[in-house]
Amino acid sequence: MAEGARKESRGGEPERVDLRVGVGRLAERENFPREDMTTETSGTGLHSEMTMDELLARLPGARRALFAKYHIGGCQSCGFEGSETLASVCARNEGIDPGEVMAHLEESAEADRRLQIGPEELREALGDGGALRLIDVRSREEHEAVKLPGSELMTQELLQAMFAGDKEARVVVYCHHGQRSLDAAAYLAGHGMTCVKSLEGGIDGWSERIDPSVPRYRLEME
Repeated sequence: MAEGARKESRGGEPERVDLRVGVGRLAERENFPREDMTTETSGTGLHSEMTMDELLARLPGARRALFAKYHIGGCQSCGFEGSETLASVCARNEGIDPGEVMAHLEESAEADRRLQIGPEELREALGDGGALRLIDVRSREEHEAVKLPGSELMTQELLQAMFAGDKEARVVVYCHHGQRSLDAAAYLAGHGMTCVKSLEGGIDGWSERIDPSVPRYRLEME
């Protein structure tokens, strides 16, 4: 394996695992003053002056939801910085009402919750004797370093085979922390797969809550 990841040791200090997986450096956050007229929602605690980093941490599917309805965040021309506030992003995208955007994000988040399966639920499903396919949507390097037993790495060939196969087959997709897999599950569901779920918390959550023998790791900045 290549260098680039750390595995949690019994003592709490991460020990090195050979795994070279690059991730982009997050933009530095700036401090934005909260205005008196900040728009807020009661359901998820969203408010218009939270940064986009904070928003995406709270609602992992927010980028997908923003792009689907408002064409925000899907390409360079409509992208945003993590340190920008939701209010500022709305203002420079034709002055969209932040309240409307937050209502849409909360509705999308509820749909995302229905797409998720918890580690405990997955353990039960794996033991019920029914057919269930585990699909890993992480990188090949991550998959080769550590994976859930019996899982398959998502490839273009596998994707096409799934589309051509049984659309009612039980499928659970997973990634590191459950964010990429949520997008993947939404994509598969949008293409007619009716029994697809995303593993909440990803393989990291599975290791923490179900099987500590599965090594945990963290991705490092390059």
